This record gives sequence, C-alpha cells and structure tokens, in this order.
Amino acid sequence: MDNQNLVTMANNIGAFFKSEPDRELAIKGVEQHIRNFWEPRMRSAIIAHSQNHSDEMLDIVAEAVKRLA
Repeated sequence: MDNQNLVTMANNIGAFFKSEPDRELAIKGVEQHIRNFWEPRMRSAIIAHSQNHSDEMLDIVAEAVKRLA
C-alpha cells in the first residue's frame, strides 16, 4: 500500500479523535484503532514511514504511531 495513502488514512482517524478534549485519550484512541483494524503490513509500513516523515501526520497520530513501534 502507498505510504501517502496510509498517512491520509491515519490522519483521518486522528481527525476523528482530535475532538477528544483529553489528548492522552485521543492518542490512545488512534493507537487502538490502528492496532485493531489495520493489518500488520500496514502497521509496519506506517511505523517505518513515520520515522522520517512524522511531520506529515497530525501530532496525535505521530505520537500514536510512535507508541505502536
């Protein structure tokens, strides 16, 4: 899968959880969603991509992906 597509999908998830007033809960929500619904290859790809391109992601998404690693 294309890395840009993964970033877009992850940011869409982050946009949903961004409305959560508690930042920690928002990060955990993004992390849990990716853990539960993304296949292992997708998770591995977004983790690898985020190491050099975390600036493409919402801050809560970047943090959630970092925790997945």
